[in-house]
Amino acid sequence: MKKHLTKALTVAACVMVATSVYAAQEPFKIGLITSLTGPFASTGKQHEAGARLYMQMHGDEVAGRKIELIIRDDGGIQPEVTKRIAGELVVRDKVDALAGFVLTPLAFATAPVASEAKVPMVVMSAATLSIVDRSPFIVRTSQNLPQTTAPIADWAYQNDIKRVVTLVSDYGPGHDAEKVFVRRFEDAGGEVIESLRIPLQNPDFAPFLQRVRDAKPDGVFVFVPSGVGSPLMKEFADRGLTQEGIRLIGTGDMLEDDLLPSMGPEAEGVITAHHYSAAHDSPENKEYVEAFKKLTNGSMRASFQSVQAYDGMHLIYEALRKAGPEATGEELLEAMKGMKWVSPRGPVQIDPDTRDIIQDIYIRRTERVDGELYNIEFDKFEQFAGPRDILKAAN
Repeated sequence: MKKHLTKALTVAACVMVATSVYAAQEPFKIGLITSLTGPFASTGKQHEAGARLYMQMHGDEVAGRKIELIIRDDGGIQPEVTKRIAGELVVRDKVDALAGFVLTPLAFATAPVASEAKVPMVVMSAATLSIVDRSPFIVRTSQNLPQTTAPIADWAYQNDIKRVVTLVSDYGPGHDAEKVFVRRFEDAGGEVIESLRIPLQNPDFAPFLQRVRDAKPDGVFVFVPSGVGSPLMKEFADRGLTQEGIRLIGTGDMLEDDLLPSMGPEAEGVITAHHYSAAHDSPENKEYVEAFKKLTNGSMRASFQSVQAYDGMHLIYEALRKAGPEATGEELLEAMKGMKWVSPRGPVQIDPDTRDIIQDIYIRRTERVDGELYNIEFDKFEQFAGPRDILKAAN
């Protein structure tokens, strides 16, 4: 009897070891859902490049598991498409993590999929503050609008901009930006004389900018999503708002680094607040920008969108390393909370309570350097989480 029991235990142990080895050898799959076609294709291409660059620079194996990146295009404007793709990645491809999400409605639609599957969902772009509240499995490596809006409101009032019109895209992040700017600016003593909202799809800036000109403010605060800045800047110049003495300020989304080379003199001197610039002066960023240039054969300049994807991959890699090769979704999520590292954008950390990112926010001026436009940082708000209370109160 003892002999048979010993044999049975030995077999059981071998099975357990074999199962463990098998699990460790199964690839760890990351499902990256982004917009490679449609109006936000430039963002998707930056996401893809940033994710692939991280794998190129840091390898494709963590904790004994091969990393497999599965990229899916959602077209960028239909939440039900993004949700369907996420479901397919979870059920059919059995991904261990979801990532990407260019716009807020797409992240909102996918949140229930992450919750039901208990799979970490790393938001690499969408910036509405409440996104992280939609699922306990969401972690963000991009930004939230209070982070990038409050600093420019403070700067504006301190630099002789006392009367402002706000001009934002009519969807979640735009609403967040509007509410935070108005509250922060008015609390400082400024006056918001009008708040305008532009349709997200097929925006026509002309009538809105004419209303700005007619109002004769000291400045106009702008938030538009990444990829829409070029036509807005051109229309601003064509309508002569600069000549009227109206100063253009906003978040850095409208002056994305990848789009700056296509802009003209209208972008020079514009002041924005954001968390990344290709001109950011650090060894980590210089290495990143050079590697990005080589990866893309110089076809794109590194932007905040690519860095957000790059950092999202870092978060997933390090969570897997910390939690171990057989970690569950819950264990990966716990490993992500409180994580700190030095990014190409500067020092960052994941708030263990909100699962949102904390980072330095820079005040920048668009200038020509060796004949090319760059966002040059001249001030910063260190490790800024953003005034979440403003939106909590507004809602």
